[in-house]
Amino acid sequence: MSAGLLCAAAALLSWPPGSRRERLRGGPVFRDRVVVGDMPVDRASAVAAAGIAVVVGIASTPLVAVLAAAGVLAAGRAWERRRRSARDERRLSGLAAALAGFAADLRAGRTFDEAAVAAAAACPDAAVSEALGRALRAPEVATERPGEGRPWEDAVGRIAAGVRLSGRTGCSLAAVACAVEDDLRARLRQQQDLRTAVAAPQASAVLLAALPLLALAMGSGIGAEPWQVLTSTLAGNLLLVVGVGLEALGLAWSSRLVRRAVR
Repeated sequence: MSAGLLCAAAALLSWPPGSRRERLRGGPVFRDRVVVGDMPVDRASAVAAAGIAVVVGIASTPLVAVLAAAGVLAAGRAWERRRRSARDERRLSGLAAALAGFAADLRAGRTFDEAAVAAAAACPDAAVSEALGRALRAPEVATERPGEGRPWEDAVGRIAAGVRLSGRTGCSLAAVACAVEDDLRARLRQQQDLRTAVAAPQASAVLLAALPLLALAMGSGIGAEPWQVLTSTLAGNLLLVVGVGLEALGLAWSSRLVRRAVR
């Protein structure tokens, strides 16, 4: 059993980071990896899952160890997705503020180069600052490097298109920047309203997901020993796998519904 657990831990530690789509995609892209210390979240989740699998495998059964490791990996992915969403929102807010300053500088009479440098420096995130500076000063190059479809990258693309349009027709670039800023702020307000609307369904889903754990605790409290039945008998193992699978399916389904609602 110990050899199998060690092999599983080694496999999790050697799992390649990033999705296959990112590994196969050519050209430069923005890497938005969440990092814990010096380690990306996906690798940190694999390390934690391997450790949990070894500890739980020694204290319980290999089946429980595998299920615990899978739960840690799923929790790590959910946490990374939540952190990435929050970071994208901060980037949208910073980009909107930078565009407001850029438009104000142009209307105050500053040169385009000065306003562009100030706008890029006003962005709190290095990736957004680099993308905005490229869109303002080299819009043709910016459009040749598409992002991953995130809202702030779409906004940078619109800024690049506005700079090209202003250069060809002479229209006011400050007005274009203000229009994109208004759109970003409206998007942020909409996201906040949607998060408020789905907060109650999310809480209900978490409460329903915790009910089986409460049932196990109550069964142990009255001396029924449900955990021993689930881990030491064949029928219990089957019920444990089915129950965990249905639990994971329900959480994934509710999470998908929430993400589609707030998209």
